[in-house]
Amino acid sequence: MTAKPLNDLLNWRYATKKMDPTKAVPQEKVDAIIEAIRMSPTSRGTQPFEVFVVTNSGIRSKIAEAAGGQTQITDGSHTLVFAAWDNYTAERIDEVVDLNVEAHGDLPMLHAYYDNLKSNYVPRNADVNYAHAARQAYIALGIALVAAAEQEIDSTPMEGFSPDAVDAILGLKERGLRSVVLMPLGYRDEAGDWLAPMDRVRKTRDTIVTEVN
Repeated sequence: MTAKPLNDLLNWRYATKKMDPTKAVPQEKVDAIIEAIRMSPTSRGTQPFEVFVVTNSGIRSKIAEAAGGQTQITDGSHTLVFAAWDNYTAERIDEVVDLNVEAHGDLPMLHAYYDNLKSNYVPRNADVNYAHAARQAYIALGIALVAAAEQEIDSTPMEGFSPDAVDAILGLKERGLRSVVLMPLGYRDEAGDWLAPMDRVRKTRDTIVTEVN
């Protein structure tokens, strides 16, 4: 099967408002999306977030309640919760160093590179570090949205939820994490989704792009 051009996939996808609760996303497609998230670029390669793949219906119902009753969470078959580190610590950065040493050998430049990172990040305010980690999670979210479209799986990025409530539901505080954004996965219910038949509306290129030559 010939792969569809990227822009065709982006035109096909939209923030699905109504999922079909009778259709579940196959595991191999979920795995492909998760692998794309794992391979997403992040600042200094730290990958300062985790992804929770929630299929338990009871937990998804609780998350939906924390998200104002948005039904995509319960009608879709999976909900991804992107949770960022609550802070950068020497221990967390050292884990990144260990991964690099395992892959590339114990190179002095690796230690120098990450020692510099620790000297800059660890002393900073925790809220500053969380905000930076959350931005890395958003990079992964963007990759995940494209990966879902490539798999012809519908998805909806969601910020409209109570992070404190979701943190409590998943026990994130105890793991040094804070929820950032949700991404339900499923299949669109075209008959029940008022947005499905509408053309995508985007600003013109001239409106959002300034050429600096």
